[in-house]
Amino acid sequence: MDYRNLGRTGVKVSQLCLGCMMFGGKTEAEDSYDIIDRAIDAGINFIDTANVYSRGESEKVTGEALKRNGQRDSIVLATKVHGSMGDGPNDRGNSRRHIIEQCEASLRRLRVDWIDLYQIHRPQSDIPIDETLRALDDLIRAGKVRYAGTSTFGAWQCVEAQQISRELGLNRFVTEQPPYNILDRRIERELMPMARTYGYGLIPWSPLAGGLLTGKYKRGEKAPENSRFCGKEDSDRYNEHIFHVTEGLEPLVKKKGCTMAQLALAWCMHQPGITSPIIGPRTMGQLEDNLGSLKVEITDEDREKVDDLVAPGRVVSPFYEADFGPHVYSI
Repeated sequence: MDYRNLGRTGVKVSQLCLGCMMFGGKTEAEDSYDIIDRAIDAGINFIDTANVYSRGESEKVTGEALKRNGQRDSIVLATKVHGSMGDGPNDRGNSRRHIIEQCEASLRRLRVDWIDLYQIHRPQSDIPIDETLRALDDLIRAGKVRYAGTSTFGAWQCVEAQQISRELGLNRFVTEQPPYNILDRRIERELMPMARTYGYGLIPWSPLAGGLLTGKYKRGEKAPENSRFCGKEDSDRYNEHIFHVTEGLEPLVKKKGCTMAQLALAWCMHQPGITSPIIGPRTMGQLEDNLGSLKVEITDEDREKVDDLVAPGRVVSPFYEADFGPHVYSI
């Protein structure tokens, strides 16, 4: 396992990040504990969850696992805020009220004194970014959060946040968590150059495109039972174009003697500027397969073959979508 700087912070994180979305939901608690332990044994020191995953259950399971194994101090622990955690109008979003309230709730569920990386799960155009940044800055100054980041923000929104932080003397965002995979390469247009310019760490979610890059979906066949796209074959993400890509990857998979998931993960992991792709295993078997990507070498020739299937900056299956509209006036 290699370790990389988390943006400009100097904090070292593993080249794979363990995503905990399935824990406490589709993955039972005891199985989740075992997966977390195995990931740590393999060298993963970066764990990511969110308050909305199973309405807090993922955080509870993650916190319990770290209490059991005693590894909290060696882990870079990340979680997120933004999504709905209740039925009221103030139980969601990027307001100061919601951020501080949910940070306290996440600390309790995770059973920790601080969160290493607290991320805004999605942008929200009707809330000024300085409202959000001031709340995060207060949490950092209080010692409850070490660093702040974003998820699925547009490049211009990240730059706006940098400008406001500098103007107001606030702690700045240090990471962005965008969707990035062979089927949706749009972050290469502006977000990746922005990240290199401003020192953002990039932590891609869905490097396997929600399972579309595992090889289990076949042209002309129904999606496998209990798979993510079962019954959703008419969605924008599940379309005929993805099969052109997966079928085109098969020769490369056979040549390397790996699985398609391992190839897709290795490709994402070794793209310039990427810090740590997030894996989201539901089972121990999926985790073991994901860990196999660490042994897959990606050459310039391999990148050219992928580029022939999906050109840099282009999209086949849309993942990079959020509220990218203009913010209300910030300050």
